[in-house]
Amino acid sequence: MIRIAVDGPGGAGKSSLAKAVAKKLGIIYVDTGALYRTIGLYILGKGIDPKDKDAVVGELGNFTLDLSFVDGVQVILLDGKDVGDSIRTPEVSMAASAVSAIPEIREFLLNTQRNIAKKNSVIMDGRDIGTVILPDAEIKIFLTASAEARAKRRYDELVARGQSVSYEQVYNEMVERDTNDSTRAVAPCVPAADSILLDNSKLTADGTVKAVLKIVKKFKKKINGRGYMFLRALLKPFFKFFCHIKVSGKENIPREGGYMLCPNHIAIRDVFLLGVSCPRPIKFIAKKELFSVPILSSVIKALGAVRLDRKGGDVAALKASVNLIKKGNAVAIFPQGHRHPGVNPAGTPVHNGAGLIAYRAECDVIPVCIKTKKNKYRIFRRVDIIFGKPIPYSELGFEKGGSDEYKAVTERIFGEILALGGFEKDAEVQKENN
Repeated sequence: MIRIAVDGPGGAGKSSLAKAVAKKLGIIYVDTGALYRTIGLYILGKGIDPKDKDAVVGELGNFTLDLSFVDGVQVILLDGKDVGDSIRTPEVSMAASAVSAIPEIREFLLNTQRNIAKKNSVIMDGRDIGTVILPDAEIKIFLTASAEARAKRRYDELVARGQSVSYEQVYNEMVERDTNDSTRAVAPCVPAADSILLDNSKLTADGTVKAVLKIVKKFKKKINGRGYMFLRALLKPFFKFFCHIKVSGKENIPREGGYMLCPNHIAIRDVFLLGVSCPRPIKFIAKKELFSVPILSSVIKALGAVRLDRKGGDVAALKASVNLIKKGNAVAIFPQGHRHPGVNPAGTPVHNGAGLIAYRAECDVIPVCIKTKKNKYRIFRRVDIIFGKPIPYSELGFEKGGSDEYKAVTERIFGEILALGGFEKDAEVQKENN
């Protein structure tokens, strides 16, 4: 999953760029500016001054605003009607700039935008995407150009639509809006500290798209890397041969979005078994001792492991795991905390980590059962990897957090793991273990 934030002043070509990049990458384009424009259109239609904060806020409950996607194209419905190009006039642009400076309006639209990006790969353009809406976006681009170049583009666009405007009018409104957007107290239009500045004053539209695709390609090479996929391809034949792996339930693995995988833990090899069985890269939480083991440390680092100190509450590991999930990664954590060799995991203790991370990350959870059978040739035991159906975050039963809730949720997750393997929950069954 990838989320791309494109910020910048009006007329820089953010929307055209975002649409083209979305099409090239096969991801969703979210035109956040259109949402503010739609509210501006409504306010103007009511004869209200967009700068009258109290009057604007007072209208929030009087209209419906829906966002949907048809063939990957964003459609905005105001009171059930598609607004189309009616939001693209200079008057609506100025109204949008005014209402977007109102905190209540920004809060009204904030969750809508974040929820879309939480479960989809998106490219989102606006003026505060990288600083406010998606501060954890994998790629942040601040697209800009000289005021003259931007005004000329906007002028040509409006004339092509048949609107009667002068270049001077467009230029003056552009400068005024730049001032309003960059100096407003709430979410000003400024580059995020970690954004990439792209000045396209002298670039064509195609040239700008190519520049962004180059940035995305460089990011993918760095993050997803060839290291993980190369290692996975190298290890898969080995483990398939010696462990006779049988994988089921792969259709339950979302191809995008952040979530947590929770498997039972039998042996060190479980990390590698999951890595070669899951159809997408996994980030693991591994005890710090493993990072000092020659060769093994290099392998688990390549697999993107999070270093965990089990002697106490490792806040850094917790935050790292939560952030990885929020950024759209699949993170694996063993509810048992450490290995429990044996055929049947029933009766083994669990820790609260899985519940705590699920709560902090507000993520869905996928139970995974690693199941093996006894035979005298331990290395050739057949191993079943069973991926269960995701447990939605809303069904985990959280109310206000706390150790009791974390424990209850972790035990529920572990119960799902046992059910996948057909194990009895009665601790007496543990006698079957080696």
